[in-house]
Amino acid sequence: MHRRWFWTIVGVLAAFPAHAASTLGGPTLLGIPVDFVLFALTLLGVALLHRHTLWVAVSGLVAISLYKIGFTGFNEGAGVSGWLAHMHHEWVVLTNLLGLLLGFAVLARQFEDSGVPQVLPRFLPDDWKGAFVLLAMVFVLSAFLDNIAAALIGGTVAASVFKRRVHIGYLAAIVAASNAGGSGSVVGDTTTTMMWIDGVSPLDVTHAYVAAAVALVIFGLVAARQQQAYQPIQKDAGANARVDWTRVGIVVWILAAAIATNVFVNTQYPQVSDAFPFLGAAVWLAIVLAAPVRKPEWSLLPEALQGSVFLLALVTCASMMPVEELPAASWQSAFGLGFVSAVFDNIPLTALALTQGGYDWGVLAYAVGFGGSMIWFGSTAGVALSNQNPQPKTVGAWLKGGWHIAVAYSAGFFVMLAVVGWQPHPPHKAAQAYPPGGAAQIMDR
Repeated sequence: MHRRWFWTIVGVLAAFPAHAASTLGGPTLLGIPVDFVLFALTLLGVALLHRHTLWVAVSGLVAISLYKIGFTGFNEGAGVSGWLAHMHHEWVVLTNLLGLLLGFAVLARQFEDSGVPQVLPRFLPDDWKGAFVLLAMVFVLSAFLDNIAAALIGGTVAASVFKRRVHIGYLAAIVAASNAGGSGSVVGDTTTTMMWIDGVSPLDVTHAYVAAAVALVIFGLVAARQQQAYQPIQKDAGANARVDWTRVGIVVWILAAAIATNVFVNTQYPQVSDAFPFLGAAVWLAIVLAAPVRKPEWSLLPEALQGSVFLLALVTCASMMPVEELPAASWQSAFGLGFVSAVFDNIPLTALALTQGGYDWGVLAYAVGFGGSMIWFGSTAGVALSNQNPQPKTVGAWLKGGWHIAVAYSAGFFVMLAVVGWQPHPPHKAAQAYPPGGAAQIMDR
């Protein structure tokens, strides 16, 4: 069983960058760069030792760092100095991500305490259709908000309307809805924001919604039925609930700060945003300014910090992988990148694809944006929601309960190809070099 998991993960990781070993001349094991083998072992540990995911991820980061310091070096240089240079390139991404994960955990509790989740059952259909409508709401929210926030809001509402008995397949569907909803909007996902900043027209990613809508129908209907059988919405839920509109205003205030910073700073002053984590800082400034009005639940932060460090460790591991080349741009490679995104951070994948050029950006946005939903740690939204709901932290349970995500991904992808076709865009700007070993320095996935 363990061998099967190991070689499955290695196979996914090696599916597109196996030739990187010849590019960098690093050691290989059965033709696979040792870097990827170490990363696969880390992911295997996360999959099997779900009670110790934080320590597995941190141990993997230490092992990969020491290996690269001692043997292969980094694009930025060899040895400890190369590692320090690499971390210097990544610190804005990691700090923004930490700020968003912790900040949106506080936001989600403010939203829960506002009473809105308790009132919603009055307006949702009192059967499986209510569960589906909630997923559709998360989908729409994610087109305008950060998809982490959309997933956390959806998870908070679900916990309330289903009396905290949420099926793991439905939790996977909430993550999938948030990722699908952000895939066609340049303000809904990190990957699409990266494309926008890099010069891709916002209109060039909107046809991702053809695939995303199809996927929503497929996984949404299955997950809604799962949830209905597990714990239906109760008619009397929230009968005496009242809305605290001040807390609702605080939620809107925090989200507005994130959106305004993302749109203004990252689009008007991208070089400035590369140098400082403005997005995470803006979220926390908004939280602190609102604290005297309604005190946040600070006790949430220690547990949220553990989940955040786990994801930061995996993102850092992914940034060290030797993926300097992608296969030739094609719909086949874009389809494969969706599955790779389930275990590999999609930020460096997107940055490399932008450098390479020649992709249909809407197809790529759907693939790398939605693909991470297939495993709980494959997207930031999944990790954030798992911090609220500890039961998803097993790969086997997520795949068993959320099997419909992979089916929906594939169906949506091929419907999009049939309806829109593969329309590769010529390189939208002259070839440029991103900071070696890192992605565009932004983060709001």
